[in-house]
Amino acid sequence: MTEDTLQLGQATPLPASPEAARLDRVPNPHPDTDYCARFTAPEFTSLCPVTGQPDFAILVIDYVPDRWLVESKALKLYLGSFRNHGAFHEDCTVAIGKRLAELLEPRYLRIGGFWYPRGGIPIDVFWQTGEPPKTVWLPDPGVPPYRGR
Repeated sequence: MTEDTLQLGQATPLPASPEAARLDRVPNPHPDTDYCARFTAPEFTSLCPVTGQPDFAILVIDYVPDRWLVESKALKLYLGSFRNHGAFHEDCTVAIGKRLAELLEPRYLRIGGFWYPRGGIPIDVFWQTGEPPKTVWLPDPGVPPYRGR
């Protein structure tokens, strides 16, 4: 992907759905170095597929890039495309992790979805691609267990 085809630096509308959203990647300037990049989406929203009511989560995405980095504006638009998407918490969290892993082919990727309660029960969902490289520091996700977050 060349710089002139990226969504970055262009007016880009919010995609209508996750399927319609385009994720962009850019070359990693340090492919010879193991490091962790973190994205935190503290206001992630989707819709309950049964009731249509909004669901809210904090998403924490950590990855150890290989050749590619996710372009942050494209990631923001992709995550925003879930706003009118009906899916269960588990589906949203795992689908995001899988799509990023397929696009980036990272050395390691993990995602934590810390969902606010619906029906009185918070649901936290975790997915990862495998074991992290031993040389990488993976910080705590920073989201405490539910106690009225």
